Amino acid sequence: MHGLNPESALPRIGMVSTHGYVAAEPPLGAADTGGQVVYVLELAKKLAQLGFEVDIWTRRFEDQPEIDLVNDRVRVLRVPCGGRNFLDKEYLVRHLGEWSEHALRFIQKHRLQYQFFNSHYWDAGVATQRLTEALNVPHVHTPHSLGLWKKQLMERDFPDDAAKFERKYNFTQRINEETLLFRTCAEIIATTPDQVDMIVRDYGAPAEQVAMIPPGYDDNRFFPVGGASRNATRQRLGYEGKVVLAIGRLARNKGYDLLIDAFSIVAPRIPDARLHLAVGGTELNPAEQKILDELKAQAAALGLADRVQFSGFVADADLADHYRAADVFVLSSRYEPFGMTAIEAMACGTPTVITTHGGLFRAVTFGRHALYADSFDKEDLGISIVKVLRHPRLSARLARMGAHKARSLFTWTGIAQQLTSLIEERATALAFTDNEWDEPWNDGD
Repeated sequence: MHGLNPESALPRIGMVSTHGYVAAEPPLGAADTGGQVVYVLELAKKLAQLGFEVDIWTRRFEDQPEIDLVNDRVRVLRVPCGGRNFLDKEYLVRHLGEWSEHALRFIQKHRLQYQFFNSHYWDAGVATQRLTEALNVPHVHTPHSLGLWKKQLMERDFPDDAAKFERKYNFTQRINEETLLFRTCAEIIATTPDQVDMIVRDYGAPAEQVAMIPPGYDDNRFFPVGGASRNATRQRLGYEGKVVLAIGRLARNKGYDLLIDAFSIVAPRIPDARLHLAVGGTELNPAEQKILDELKAQAAALGLADRVQFSGFVADADLADHYRAADVFVLSSRYEPFGMTAIEAMACGTPTVITTHGGLFRAVTFGRHALYADSFDKEDLGISIVKVLRHPRLSARLARMGAHKARSLFTWTGIAQQLTSLIEERATALAFTDNEWDEPWNDGD
């Protein structure tokens, strides 16, 4: 069959991401199609470079082909379930038994053999657990986000809408499925220290089966440039004065209100400072528009309307240039699983200030790779920004060491190597204990 190469001598890995539009060229921004798809594709490509054949398993719907070739070692395999229409990720779980059966038949028909499967998000985790039990192959699960964590945050921020959340996000079933999944799969890969803590403490997963591997960035796109190149970019983008930059979705947890308050501390101390908020998507829904209107009113009330620029959506291709053109990048999130934008900014050699409620601040050293501040303290955040803008030696060190830290820890190559090392170490340990990857349900068979 076209695109199938079961005779390959290379070991084979299965990546599973069942929701959204997973493709060699994914339509980013389409429903349920964003950072996770990029994560899975980039990781698959790097695993292929490390000497594996990689199959990315997903759901087949609409008019998608069964097989989509990414490159000569990576392909997307699509398996139907739940009919021809797009289905929201929260309710895909109803059809995953059908998905697993179709996938199993396909694997048996083509005699595919896998070293391990790595599933992404809870829906794929449920589907993959069924599949790997039937195949007796190790299942490594990457949750990306946690139902308990999301539920707690949303109920705290929007207490009046709790009933709506249950309907929309299917929290009860999600948390039950996650709990079972975390206790039965072979290994869980959290992306932040906070996730590790919650998976062990609140979900009851065995601590020795939880590892942490952070998300990655593309070092072919995000890297520092020289002064002349940076100045040309600043001119082209219309960046003037000392630019404080934030980039991200328009959501309350991103803390842009805190950043505007913090900028009121910066503005009188650094007369040529400007705050650029590149926030929101190409089209705003009513909730996002409301947040944007509130932020604009806040800036005006503080007398900063002429110094705070709302520049809107930044296309993916232009992201690196915006990071490089800024004098300081700020990740002001109150809650953030990781903060990829801050990693990308650091990789571009831009001094970065982050808050202490993301996963990232535990991975960096204060004053060496980045500065961090309390996510509810405008003075702390404001003065941290002032320090970077006022002290060239500090700024230069953060630019140099931040880029170095990003390259050493967070490139896709590094992440792929951490994943394969984890699997190899576990396999070696099990060989020495004369054990299988079998889980408790196989005991006594």
